[in-house]
Amino acid sequence: MAKKAKARTTIVRLVSSAGTGYFFTKIRPRQLPKLSFVKFDPKVGRRVLFTEQKNR
Repeated sequence: MAKKAKARTTIVRLVSSAGTGYFFTKIRPRQLPKLSFVKFDPKVGRRVLFTEQKNR
């Protein structure tokens, strides 16, 4: 049997650096470096850095 090909994209979880536990998911190409965004965290009420972690 032939091996199954890996997907070109992967689903990643972006977690708030404020430590609130707030997160959102995004789809990114597998070849790109890890994502990080500055977005609004509603639990803190301000913009914070969101960094990529493994999606479990």
